[in-house]
Amino acid sequence: MTMSSEPKREILIAAAILLNERRQMLVVRKRGTTQFMQPGGKIDPGETPEQALRRELAEEIGLTLPENAVRYEGIFREQAANEPGADVVAHAFTARLHTEVAPQAEIEEVRWLDLDRHPGVMIARLTETQMLPLARAALTESDNQPR
Repeated sequence: MTMSSEPKREILIAAAILLNERRQMLVVRKRGTTQFMQPGGKIDPGETPEQALRRELAEEIGLTLPENAVRYEGIFREQAANEPGADVVAHAFTARLHTEVAPQAEIEEVRWLDLDRHPGVMIARLTETQMLPLARAALTESDNQPR
């Protein structure tokens, strides 16, 4: 068996972990796909990850977040959901969402996942292995903050 020395293709994205007061995380499904994932998308040349996140959220779900509403969580890598042979490298951000959103552009469906139950839908590997644990940790952290 020979190992390929070619590095996997990387898709650099900004991804949002949007949480509500009901311990739920927003996920989206793109038109023509079966897996739900974080809203967000590819970072264009010259954009910062946060600029890309804000642009993608406005395009995909009509969301404009207030200044200082997002917290940077770090960079996460996983097998890409809709592009075989590629890895997605995600700059992840968390934010609380206090408004309704609607699918736009290439987004066919938005859904709130209950963080205390099995998702009940097909979800992308990045969402399953990285974003759900981050969302749960962010909610636990905020639950422990003094009010």
